[in-house]
Amino acid sequence: MNRTDEPPDASAIPVATATTATTATMRLPAFFDQVPKLMVRDPMAELLGCAEGGLFEYGYADAVRLTGHSCPTVAMAYWLTVRSLRVLYPGELPVRGGIEVQFRDSARSGEVGVVATVVQMLTGAAGSSGFKGLWGRFSRAGLLRIAPDLPMSLRFRRLDTGAAVDAAADLSLVPADPELQRLIERNAREPLDSAEMAVLGQLWQRRVRHLLLEAGEDPAVFMVRPALRNGKALPGVGGALVRRERRVPIVVR
Repeated sequence: MNRTDEPPDASAIPVATATTATTATMRLPAFFDQVPKLMVRDPMAELLGCAEGGLFEYGYADAVRLTGHSCPTVAMAYWLTVRSLRVLYPGELPVRGGIEVQFRDSARSGEVGVVATVVQMLTGAAGSSGFKGLWGRFSRAGLLRIAPDLPMSLRFRRLDTGAAVDAAADLSLVPADPELQRLIERNAREPLDSAEMAVLGQLWQRRVRHLLLEAGEDPAVFMVRPALRNGKALPGVGGALVRRERRVPIVVR
């Protein structure tokens, strides 16, 4: 047997051990913990005994773990949902699985698929392939829908009261640092060195932090308004009359 036919030396092959696995630590940016969390009540979780009182708490870090990254779109999906549920459930916990969410654009359009992933985690609403329920209850399938005639990007509707809000975000009002754009363009041409990669990551997360912690309550950036029917707000959202809004896109520049 010549050398090229010899089996590899097993001792030279790196093997993941219990020691290396347990010493690995996940470290996320500190500002993730500063973003307000969302507490919801899930009646199915309560019935099945997997959460006391059916209470689940979600934070921005959960959205990051789910999608595998932190970016303006993931931040927008998380925070726009939190703000919408605040309006829909004033003074009470949102009911996970009791909310229908409509999207003006299909999942094949832009970042809608990522947004839908985060929205599903927080609301329990799912598309046609979602959970079909137990004993005729708790179905989540069909609660994510496409509604191309919406005036804004999203509509959240309570199944119990019919109250609904329309929502959208304009992320262009929180522009990226020009240096970030330069580094992104350069990385498309050639790999960045470690120092440049660190700068890119810092600038990227700085914009996300700005969106969530500094612009999070700016109504020009995150827009949530009572859904209208014949010029009147649908029941249960304060009953306020609001003017019909223009079609507002999700802007992710």
